[in-house]
Amino acid sequence: MNDAKKRVREVTVDDVKGKLDRKEEFLLVDVREDSEWEKDHLPGAIHLGKGVIERDIEQRVADLDAPIVLYCGGGFRSALAADNLGRMGYRNVVSMDGGIRGWREKGYPLTSD
Repeated sequence: MNDAKKRVREVTVDDVKGKLDRKEEFLLVDVREDSEWEKDHLPGAIHLGKGVIERDIEQRVADLDAPIVLYCGGGFRSALAADNLGRMGYRNVVSMDGGIRGWREKGYPLTSD
């Protein structure tokens, strides 16, 4: 885990909130389990669980330079997934440090659509 975090770029919860507020173009991906996603998630996010993201990402994102922000519960699974996507050739992937727990602590909006 710590090894993966050394290779992955991380952004803060506030960084991601700012990107959303500015309506920046990026793909926001929740890598948590299905049950976690169904409970709640960040607005505008798509769900590609940690167990399938490496298999399914190419169908969703063909551009290896596309900006992608991954998040999970606290930042560990998203860092591992970001590391794996980097190994697959994706060059603009970051992990949201603090995950959805950090997002909740800030009182930022969540959805369960």
